[in-house]
Amino acid sequence: MPEEPATLAEADELLECLLSIAHQHHHETTREALRAGLPLEEGKLTPGVVGRAAARADLTARIVKSPLGELNPALFPVILLLESGRACLLQEVDLSTGQATVSFPELSDATTDISLHGLAEAYSGQAIYVRPKFRFDARGPEVKQSRERHWFWGVIRENRKLYRDVILGSVLINLFAVAMPLFVMNVYDRVVPNAATETLWVLAVGILIVLCFDLALRLMRNFFVDLAASRADVKLTSSIMQRVLGMRMEAKPASTGSFTSTLQSFESVRAFIGSATIVALVDLPFVLLFMTIIALIGVPLVIPIVVGAVFVLLYAMAAQSKLHELSETTWRISAQRNSTLVEAVGNLETVKALRGESRLQGNWERASAFLSRTAAQLRLVSTSVTSVALWAQHTVSVVIIIIGVYLIIEGELTQGGLIAAYLLSSRAMAPISQAAGLMAQYHQSATALEALNGVMDKPQERTDSKRYIDRPVVQGDLRFDSVSLRYPDEERDALREVSFRLKPGEKVALIGRIGSGKSTLNKLLLGFYQPTSGAVLLDDVDIRQYDPLQLRRHIGYVPQDITLFYGSLRDNIVAGGGIDGVDDDKLLDAINLSGLADLVRSHPQGVDLPVGEGGSLLSGGQRQAIAIARAVVHAPQVLLLDEPSSAMDHASEDRLKKQLTRYAADKTLIVVTHRTSLLSLVDRIIVMDGGKVMADGPREQVVEALRKGQIGRAS
Repeated sequence: MPEEPATLAEADELLECLLSIAHQHHHETTREALRAGLPLEEGKLTPGVVGRAAARADLTARIVKSPLGELNPALFPVILLLESGRACLLQEVDLSTGQATVSFPELSDATTDISLHGLAEAYSGQAIYVRPKFRFDARGPEVKQSRERHWFWGVIRENRKLYRDVILGSVLINLFAVAMPLFVMNVYDRVVPNAATETLWVLAVGILIVLCFDLALRLMRNFFVDLAASRADVKLTSSIMQRVLGMRMEAKPASTGSFTSTLQSFESVRAFIGSATIVALVDLPFVLLFMTIIALIGVPLVIPIVVGAVFVLLYAMAAQSKLHELSETTWRISAQRNSTLVEAVGNLETVKALRGESRLQGNWERASAFLSRTAAQLRLVSTSVTSVALWAQHTVSVVIIIIGVYLIIEGELTQGGLIAAYLLSSRAMAPISQAAGLMAQYHQSATALEALNGVMDKPQERTDSKRYIDRPVVQGDLRFDSVSLRYPDEERDALREVSFRLKPGEKVALIGRIGSGKSTLNKLLLGFYQPTSGAVLLDDVDIRQYDPLQLRRHIGYVPQDITLFYGSLRDNIVAGGGIDGVDDDKLLDAINLSGLADLVRSHPQGVDLPVGEGGSLLSGGQRQAIAIARAVVHAPQVLLLDEPSSAMDHASEDRLKKQLTRYAADKTLIVVTHRTSLLSLVDRIIVMDGGKVMADGPREQVVEALRKGQIGRAS
């Protein structure tokens, strides 16, 4: 069974209910697996994300509005949302006795009987049905890749009911479009020659009713299209962000600017699936309807429409190859230019110190000039398709009038028929012109979608199908067993057959030359990278069996390069505190240990003082102190400190050593350092060189061996 929450106040009742249902259905999972990467509010699940959390345990969840007595007993247990913002599990309802059997999160799996009347008073009227999915094992044949749910089109299909209503509305709108030409034709052919004013008013009332229905349907159609697009937008952007945050470090793109440009390209995909696209595609089949009605008025009048439509489509298709080439070139140069911008702004201080403004300005202007030329060509080709389509539409109208005049002279067509055919020709050519314009936009969206497919296909560090072990408490026993690692796109190993063991509570220093593999060991232990060979074990369990979120909860990490986020000091210290919960006592203990107490006491905003973007309002030593505070605030059993005092003065370093000696008395401690002053924190030293362990032993012996030059270098 999973661990109990630390306190009732910290318990996430929705999470506990979901976890309980998972156990009842024998879908074993952990809290970390259910909530990893989800947007939480005050560290807790919300009803809106329960479905996404349930999917982690192969469960489905659906929120319903229903009175207690009408809930389906076949779907019990069901999560009840209470008025107080709390939740409980409804296990059983006995209408004959007016009693309900419920489970409250604070009582673990124990059940209690309560009157339906009392439960109904606390019930909010909403419940969540949670049911298990069938789990296939290795004996079941695999589904073909082509049939798997696509991240984009799958979400679009979820709104198929809305699109069905859009299509139905479009059918009626296009049928109503026939009314106006028929009204005009009857007025010219029957009302005017016969002065039939009564007929005129009947026709006028009829057409006004049709126009009112047409207006209502158009408004409803646009509403449904926008509703479907907004629903898809929320799910798609959430899905993209989740994949970005969950990608493995091996798959991290080399250029942040280029990568963010790829993500921003979703805007063009969003625009393409908007109302104009859907309406144009839905209206396209009705071209045949309008052409049929025109043929009934006069067969020769259809010929210009057919010729015009074929001409427009052929021209649009001829422009496709050029549009594809220009769209791809525009996307690539935009990504490259964005990379230059992000790199320049992110390192502005360094740029100024090195007087590198000229080089970056030159790169930016060259990229901008090339982008401007390419974008101009793309706009020229794209607008030419639209312009040709508009020209063809007007030309078709002129030809129809010319042909119609000859037909009237021959007595084969009335004046009203000519006007009706003219109006219908515009309605027939309009969808064709819109379709041609969409073909011009298609390649920009297709290029963006292809790039986003690459993002969504990047390997993830955790998969919902994998079952992780649940270790809420660890001893801190670490072992590297013949571990080798080669970074992506590197020609040599960063680590080579590294083996050593750290007992629980042991204090070890990793020393060695720059690039010897010290920091790489920390990244492996945190699960950022997977060993090329060998295994890293925590408490005799391969760390790949731990949920990454739970693994990193057990490890406090101070990186060599400190990264802070825009916000307050509190925000940067608790960082992942939305997951585990951080009370004020823990926060103040971490502040005191790291040496931030003086800063907090002297600032009027205290722990809510702003740090600026990237910690720009703080000194290097203060940023390092924040990194130490957030490493210890969750009381991890293992501490990884990579040059933890490199930006501190001697007094701050001495204070830090005293605090760490007290705090880490029963914890496993790994210190990566070049400073001999920090060696007093450890009892053992491991010397690295060239990705190999060159020496491993008690501190005094290794220091003496180094002093005498008895430790060689890796071959």
